[in-house]
Amino acid sequence: MPRVLDDFRRTQLAIAALFCFLGFQYATWASRIPALKERLDLSAGEVGLLLVVTGAGAAASFPLITFLMQRLGARRVALLSGLSLVAILLVLSVAPNYPTALVILCVDGAAVGCLNVAMNAQGAALEAVHGRTAMTQLHATFSAGSFLAALLSSGVTALTSDIAPHFAAASVILLLLLAGARPRLLTDDAPAAASPPLAGQEKGKRRRGFARPTQAVLWLGCAMVFAEVVEGSMNDWSALYLKDIAHASPQVAPLGIAVISIVMVVARLFGDGWRSRWGDAQVVRVGSAVAGVGLALALLAGGVVPALIGFACVGLGVAAVAPCLYVAAAAEGPQALSVVAATGTTGLLVGPAVIGFVAEAADLAWGMAVVAASAVVVSLCTTRLRFVPRRPRPRRAQGRTWSGRGPCDPAAAADVHPRDRARPPVLQRCLP
Repeated sequence: MPRVLDDFRRTQLAIAALFCFLGFQYATWASRIPALKERLDLSAGEVGLLLVVTGAGAAASFPLITFLMQRLGARRVALLSGLSLVAILLVLSVAPNYPTALVILCVDGAAVGCLNVAMNAQGAALEAVHGRTAMTQLHATFSAGSFLAALLSSGVTALTSDIAPHFAAASVILLLLLAGARPRLLTDDAPAAASPPLAGQEKGKRRRGFARPTQAVLWLGCAMVFAEVVEGSMNDWSALYLKDIAHASPQVAPLGIAVISIVMVVARLFGDGWRSRWGDAQVVRVGSAVAGVGLALALLAGGVVPALIGFACVGLGVAAVAPCLYVAAAAEGPQALSVVAATGTTGLLVGPAVIGFVAEAADLAWGMAVVAASAVVVSLCTTRLRFVPRRPRPRRAQGRTWSGRGPCDPAAAADVHPRDRARPPVLQRCLP
């Protein structure tokens, strides 16, 4: 196997460990919301406020994220925020009262925002350095982490209702993921070396500073917010919906997250093929519609089995939405990627809180109806976007792998080994 592929796979696995880390940490405490609600004697509105402060922490962290990314780089921000999330999980397990839990989850939101931006920046840099698609499979490992956390939660719940030993075991797993990711993460100078700024671009940046988001970035941010509202709300409220509305047993209730996560993992493993065949626009619009309609029908039918089927439709429909939106944001530039990632994190954490307020005013069935409507909004937002056309997967040239960029892109010729520069006819036209 050529070394370029070996380096790509190893780095991809390291970045995938970060995605798995975030999914595992998030689903660990989200799956135990019923236990936190019972231990702290919370109402549905108070649970919603917990999620509001989590989203507020994520939203308020955007200036901090920008500062940390400039001073420390994506690699260090990812590792430091990961360590913070492990500590937060341990402290949350022994939170003595509701105000303390509010403070803990506010800090959790800020740390989640930092890790989300940093790991997606690493993923975008991986694609830029190696010229290969990776984002969909990276997001699959986020769902895999959520699935594994839900299984661990279901198993621990069957043994004990105490969350302290559960969160302690989860923290050990999270530390192992960070330790495995650390050696192979991209250094902070790798993206810049792979894709130098265009002539005059750096000068323009120095002159303008933080540029105002374009209309495309605003629509991307809007679509990302509602997409993450769907995904985050299903993670946070599926267990309570199964327990309180569908009357599932305590052992079955955490499996709602498991169903969503495993369907999402499988769908994201095939996501790159769907994008190549139908294009990002069709994948996002049809997928969002499937999620919204499937969940709405499940809510109308009622019961545990229809709910699990509806949750599976959500997992299938939204699986490739966020990766496609991140790729579209990366095409607009690194600043757009940071903005869209930050707004997505805010939607992921604020959206479930809105569902909590709806559940307090009416009931959780109406709250889940808002989730279904949010999926439809994603489809409407993306009608205003123009996605980058997908290119075929790169072919090997004379036993070696080239970058897969355009056949007349000078950067593609630069990636070819010197002994192969005269061999592939498709690249000969690019040589200086």
